[in-house]
Amino acid sequence: QVQLVESGGGLVQPGGSLKLSCEGSGIIFRHFAMGWFRRAPGKTRELVAQIESGGSTKYDDSVKGRFTISRDNIKNTIYLQMNNLKPEDTAVYYCGAFRSGYWGKGTLVIVSS
Repeated sequence: QVQLVESGGGLVQPGGSLKLSCEGSGIIFRHFAMGWFRRAPGKTRELVAQIESGGSTKYDDSVKGRFTISRDNIKNTIYLQMNNLKPEDTAVYYCGAFRSGYWGKGTLVIVSS
């Protein structure tokens, strides 16, 4: 059974930081490009950051310079370091393995004072 489990969400003040983790079981992450997505209230899901099997990364313009995606193939985990968080970053964050159809259930990030 394939599972992707996100963790690390929570409530943080504007300007603060959070680090999200996504751990996989039943799937070998290093075989896939992986991504972090988010769905803000009333909006569609959007791709925030992706990391290829070889380690190259891409970011949405809205998070460039603030978010960093990384992967640990030994731990079968990907991460999203989020710095200088803004209220508009409030969303449920999901991890997914491209071209696999597998997603996690998400972790909620709320940026508010």
